[in-house]
Amino acid sequence: MPLDVKELMKQVGKIRVVTKRLVDEHLSGEYHSVFKGQGIEFDEVREYTAGDDVRSIDWNVTARMNAPYVKRFTEERELTIMLAVDNSASLKFGTVDRSKHALAVDLAALLTFAAMRTGDKVGLLLFGDGVERYVPPRKSKLHALRLLRDMLVLEPRGRGTGLGDALAYLNRVQRKRSIVFLFSDFLAEGWEKPLAVTRRRHDTIAFVLEDPREHELPAAGRIELEDLENGRRITVNSGSHAVRERFRRLQAEVRARRDAAFKRLALDTIPLSTGRPYVKAVMGFFDARARRAR
Repeated sequence: MPLDVKELMKQVGKIRVVTKRLVDEHLSGEYHSVFKGQGIEFDEVREYTAGDDVRSIDWNVTARMNAPYVKRFTEERELTIMLAVDNSASLKFGTVDRSKHALAVDLAALLTFAAMRTGDKVGLLLFGDGVERYVPPRKSKLHALRLLRDMLVLEPRGRGTGLGDALAYLNRVQRKRSIVFLFSDFLAEGWEKPLAVTRRRHDTIAFVLEDPREHELPAAGRIELEDLENGRRITVNSGSHAVRERFRRLQAEVRARRDAAFKRLALDTIPLSTGRPYVKAVMGFFDARARRAR
């Protein structure tokens, strides 16, 4: 059911306050150090001082001024961030304190406001069984709130996950090299090839969203399970150890195939669960990536 305006504003305000605090306390410096600009640009010419690199001397200006001058450059900082957010029915699942969709929105908001803090542009690709919304990258506080609103209120037209089609669309429309943050549970087929293209063209990082109950069933007797994307339901006896073990094994095989695809693509991934705090995991990833870059 769509949110009414009052409830929407309440949610947006809450996410904004929490996100700003997390950015201020944890993420701002890490984000800036991990995601650097695409190059350097000329800033000014100034008089040479002891310790300056002689290779930076501007000989034309030096000849005119009859004194050594050096060129000064600054980092070309502005980046383009694309949030590719899975909005399919399976993301509505959650058995702890939030759904996978709510986790995706919180993470996307966190990264949006970190990007805005450093003057980067942010865009949004929201998808279910097809592309639901594409918002070109821009930078303003109003734009950031618009992205957050879209992620909260837009209901998917279908139930499935068209991850491959969404990535193919992104590959067509996003020509400029960007940082792509991909949020999905990857419960879909046919995404590896388009993701390989995205990975080649853009700096791509996948947030892999899971819920503890997708790994194993509770021993709760006879329960009904529903596939949120196709509506099929089955009743199982979760009190049976054999049933629980079969479920656990099948789910482990699904994750193993997914992780093998990530490894083939050499894709940066951050596995996250609705049952665990996400800030520590994100900070750990950023820290490891910064060390790797150094």
